[in-house]
Amino acid sequence: MVLQAQGIQKYFYDPVKFRVLSDVSIGIEKGEFVSIVGKSGCGKSTLLYILSTMDTDYEGELRLDNQVLTGKDSQYLARVRNEKIGFVFQFHYLLEEFNVLKNVMIPALKLGKKSKEQIESEAVDLLKSLDVGEQMLKKPSQLSGGQKQRIAIARALVNQPLIIMGDEPTGNLDKKNSELVFDIFKELTRNGKQTLLVVTHDPDFADRSDRIIEMGDGRIIGEKKP
Repeated sequence: MVLQAQGIQKYFYDPVKFRVLSDVSIGIEKGEFVSIVGKSGCGKSTLLYILSTMDTDYEGELRLDNQVLTGKDSQYLARVRNEKIGFVFQFHYLLEEFNVLKNVMIPALKLGKKSKEQIESEAVDLLKSLDVGEQMLKKPSQLSGGQKQRIAIARALVNQPLIIMGDEPTGNLDKKNSELVFDIFKELTRNGKQTLLVVTHDPDFADRSDRIIEMGDGRIIGEKKP
């Protein structure tokens, strides 16, 4: 089991105390491609931010790689995120001041486990594998939306994370590029044994993943394998 959450409860307090997540438990196995679906406001993105350790204000227990993360300090969690979790969001969040290659290298440079030369070589290989190798010296502003999202995927993969988490990763793409991103994700789980957990509004995307978790009113209301 790569990721386990037990009895997750989350409250918002503005303007009054309101429960957003109610006793949510979830487990993700290595190599699984899991989609979380549900209507807007059901709590799925809130849950993802807790599972990714970016939100620590919750009740319950969170484990990643069989290690308890609940209650750890922000510095410790930041290192865990950089080393073990890759992120792909609806918007790519590439840094305009750097070229594509440097954008992909940044998480690995920050982690500091490999030489700059090795990181650059691995980043180049990732970009080539995602068919954006020819774009590596360009700035993000020179690229299409689909290219930017592939570069964001390369950046998420550069530290060889245990799990990639996506928050509406195809939400800003047209149908063709959405299918391309899905195919990349599917290939990662098939050949690379990469684990994926994705929040999505796209029923076609969810229906082609390995398992669908449906949320409603802050709870898990169903699970199925398409």
